[in-house]
Amino acid sequence: MAKPENQDDQEYKARSAALRLLARREHSRLELSLKLRQRKIESAIIEQVLDDYEDEGWLDDDRFADVYARQRMDIGYGPLRILGELQQRGVHRTPQCLEDMTEEDWCRRAVLLREKRFGLVDLEDDWDEKVRQARFLNRRGFSSSQVDSALEARAPEL
Repeated sequence: MAKPENQDDQEYKARSAALRLLARREHSRLELSLKLRQRKIESAIIEQVLDDYEDEGWLDDDRFADVYARQRMDIGYGPLRILGELQQRGVHRTPQCLEDMTEEDWCRRAVLLREKRFGLVDLEDDWDEKVRQARFLNRRGFSSSQVDSALEARAPEL
């Protein structure tokens, strides 16, 4: 017959699980909290462990947001999508790396993504293809002005 878990066992379980998760990758406080709740750990214990880990510097939403945003930027996502995903993960501040980006930087990224995915062919006469590419860029999180800029880009004439 299994012995009932006492407070110390729950706290040890929470600390070790949180540390293992943080060793793999950065997590937001909300993500870590949800993962610990899935392990049937009491909320009070979770909050205490997460507070301790924040005090130690092992858990930091700002650091998580910066790492996450940089990774998403590197694989071709735009600012709207990145900010939305951060909010879903409990981070409601804009990371510095996103604030440092200008509108021109985002337009350039949208053009590069379009070039990589579709090429920079002239879309003046092909409305269906223009709409398809615009939808793709919108789903990736680029604003309408950034999408328009990318769709106007042309391959350099040789």
